[in-house]
Amino acid sequence: MRAAVGDLIVSRPAVVGGHVREGVVVELRHPDGRPPFVVEWADTGERTLVFPGPDTKVERHAEGSGA
Repeated sequence: MRAAVGDLIVSRPAVVGGHVREGVVVELRHPDGRPPFVVEWADTGERTLVFPGPDTKVERHAEGSGA
């Protein structure tokens, strides 16, 4: 899994009733986009170092898709 600054991270736990979290990659620890990533979570505004698991997906930031 690779990411770039601005990509959306979505964590969907496989547990029934698990809380889906979304956040934006704000910093990379490796220049090639390998984990871990620093993510700012939409629900709390908190920034954490994320080592994504199998329940985590990266949605690419579409450049030039602003209004």
